[in-house]
Amino acid sequence: MTTRIRNPGEFCWINMLTPQPTEACAFFEKLLGWSYAEIPGMGYLIKVGGSDIGGLFDLNSPQTPKGTPPLIGVMVKVENVDATAEKIKSLGGKAEPAFDIADNGRMAVCHDPNGAQFDLWQGNKSPGTDVDGTLHGAPSWFETLTSDVPRAREFYTRLFGWTIEEKPMPGFTYTTFKLGNTPVAGLMQIPEDMKAPPHWGVYFTVDDADQVAGQATKLGGKICMPLMDIPEIGRMAGVTSPQGVNFYVIKYAMMPVAA
Repeated sequence: MTTRIRNPGEFCWINMLTPQPTEACAFFEKLLGWSYAEIPGMGYLIKVGGSDIGGLFDLNSPQTPKGTPPLIGVMVKVENVDATAEKIKSLGGKAEPAFDIADNGRMAVCHDPNGAQFDLWQGNKSPGTDVDGTLHGAPSWFETLTSDVPRAREFYTRLFGWTIEEKPMPGFTYTTFKLGNTPVAGLMQIPEDMKAPPHWGVYFTVDDADQVAGQATKLGGKICMPLMDIPEIGRMAGVTSPQGVNFYVIKYAMMPVAA
């Protein structure tokens, strides 16, 4: 197994907000092989291959803002949360006041200028995940679907120092963000037939996309994006859990370097 601590400017953690957390744990355990460690009074740590990859929390907690939908939140590692939050605001985004998570680290909830939410993480005792992205169930790619591609592209490149690589696709252009030579995330326009606000989505590595998609429906989930092949990348599908959380699964032909 190859573990790798993420660098500043890379996605380092996920947080799932879901109703019925016990049932959600069971669904993802069966589908993606996740295991868990309880966070007393709060929720669960999610584990893949012995590594922590994120947290799973009750959407109906008093701490959750009213109207929050079921989701998987993403966190980007930074060297200084407070300074980065101020930079976000100067670039037209929004950032809530930063706060400490005990002695684990410091975080801030943020939105880009188009409204997509992401969080910042400045690690202390918890630097972020070191999971091997090739493992079944591991988060391995992060992608923002947005309403204004040029605006999002400028925001993130100026914020994190990412560079871009564009690839023409049928009907649109896909943007890959890179940190140095390392691919870290993707960007694309929200399809016209997708009724969704700007957001960040997470792809999880799987051993067999067809098998996982079929199993998801048997477990009460839904396929929100049909199975498809992405040339030179792999085979993927979009899934909605029985509790309403959207995510993607992918069997790679070639793993992204960042994983």
